[in-house]
Amino acid sequence: MKILVVDDDPHLRDLLSITLQRSGFDVLTAADGQIALTHAARERPDLIVLDVGLPEIDGFEVCRRLRTRSEVPVLFLTARDEEIDRVVGLELGADDYVTKPFSPRELVARVRAILKRGNGAASSRVMRHGALELDPQAHDCRLDGTAIALTSTEMRILAALMQDPGRTVSRARIVDIVWGAASQVSDRTLDSHVRNLRQKLAGAGGGEALETVHGVGLRMGPCAP
Repeated sequence: MKILVVDDDPHLRDLLSITLQRSGFDVLTAADGQIALTHAARERPDLIVLDVGLPEIDGFEVCRRLRTRSEVPVLFLTARDEEIDRVVGLELGADDYVTKPFSPRELVARVRAILKRGNGAASSRVMRHGALELDPQAHDCRLDGTAIALTSTEMRILAALMQDPGRTVSRARIVDIVWGAASQVSDRTLDSHVRNLRQKLAGAGGGEALETVHGVGLRMGPCAP
């Protein structure tokens, strides 16, 4: 699989390239945001490792522009350890983040986990609930025929809820399904993805598609035409 590494530090780019290549990946590199956007459009990588602190166009803006045309998984690299920065990245559609300094082995493990989640979608069947239709394998979501562009993480959250639309799924169970039982995903991370998912469904006319059962979890709401 092809990984695009975007960082303005040439030593870190070389380190990540060597580490990922030794782990069996093809690697492209970019030193700034504009080159990254060009590579992403031409080469269609399977995942992008994206530094936040880029010159000219920072990583947040690169991710924002990517999301207007692509749902490629994004793993943020950041020297910022403040929660607000992590939340902003996730709200822009990033799938995960690693804070510098980090272990190259940890980064490879995060990359593999994201790609594994994407390849092993929650279901191979088309799921339907009212006017909402979800095809995880085709990465296609439609509400009453209107296409909704979801990130891979949003797709997995929605698939987890649509497995049994009448059942309330606990937050812990959603985290286990989407990120894995050994993950340490915070409530804020889940909240950020759910908020984005709600906004996208509402934009297509499904303002009540997701319901919060306080103290219990989430469940599907009415998805009438």
